[in-house]
Amino acid sequence: MNIGSITLELIVGFLALLILTKSLGKTQITQITPFDFISSLVLGELVGNAIYDKHVNIFSIMYSVFLWGILIYFVEWITQKFRGTRGFLEGSPSIVIHNGKIKRDQLKKNKLDINQLQNLLRQKDVFSIQEVEFAVLETNGSISVLKKSDYQQATKQDFDLKATRGYLSVSIISDGKVDYGNLKEAGLDEEWLYKTLREHHIDHPEEVLLLEWKQDEGIFLQKLD
Repeated sequence: MNIGSITLELIVGFLALLILTKSLGKTQITQITPFDFISSLVLGELVGNAIYDKHVNIFSIMYSVFLWGILIYFVEWITQKFRGTRGFLEGSPSIVIHNGKIKRDQLKKNKLDINQLQNLLRQKDVFSIQEVEFAVLETNGSISVLKKSDYQQATKQDFDLKATRGYLSVSIISDGKVDYGNLKEAGLDEEWLYKTLREHHIDHPEEVLLLEWKQDEGIFLQKLD
């Protein structure tokens, strides 16, 4: 292939993708669902292969983009027209924390572990699960959080209160496994850990889904179901 042919096909492919993207109406990358993401990868691959394959002409590029765009548009139309198809084609939100309790079955369903859940919460400025009343895992992989009333935002100036130091929570047990490094870093030991478990009528760490400790608030503990 010569430079002129590559240039022309690249420009045509670029314009076709730009027009298709604008037509589908996705305004933010965070709005895309897993289906949208896969569709974008496939579409890019079709155009990329078409541009650098010497047996493919501009008509083939345009046809590939047009056909794939029609298929995506058809799926979008179905989900808008028929509400019942949205769960299958776009996915549905999952409540992963309900009334302050982690829904382990929903974590398993969405292939999400405790560490990933904590990571998503930290992105929402939530550094301890005990602050959360409800958390919803959205179809695009982000998380929406409703904090407990005691943790909802209010300024110290509103109440003329003196500022106090904040502390990070430390995960001592996650999915039944003790993190001895975190236990030591928190200034605690195994004697404290097993005493705490006994106080909650738990014999073994394997019975615990999550045990968090926070210096100013104590522990948050949830058993495995």
